[in-house]
Amino acid sequence: MSFIRIENMEFYAYHGHFKEEQIVGNKFLVNLQIETDMVKPAGSDDLQDAVNYQKAYMLVKEEMQEKSHLLENIGKRILDRIFLEMSGIEKMEVKVSKMNPPVGGKMDCVSITMGRDASGNYY
Repeated sequence: MSFIRIENMEFYAYHGHFKEEQIVGNKFLVNLQIETDMVKPAGSDDLQDAVNYQKAYMLVKEEMQEKSHLLENIGKRILDRIFLEMSGIEKMEVKVSKMNPPVGGKMDCVSITMGRDASGNYY
């Protein structure tokens, strides 16, 4: 298997536990690692044989527009949506980072990382 990595997709969104977070919003970064077989597209040079990372980006963008209270919920929705609408993926991991979270101290971000396989098992 081989990997497609889509790194540091940046979104301004309105996720968070606190009401203020859902009003003011924050910057989020999303990373995907998609495990797929690249033998056929490597030989054919045809997008139809490959996992289309532009489509994956658009699905992530749509999910980031839906408000959530928890990063875990965002991660699960992204995994489920991509597996629902795309084929050729064996496993996938998503990392969702909230930049400058309101925790009462200085930090760059807080992140969650979740994975799922084609059988629907989460890890």
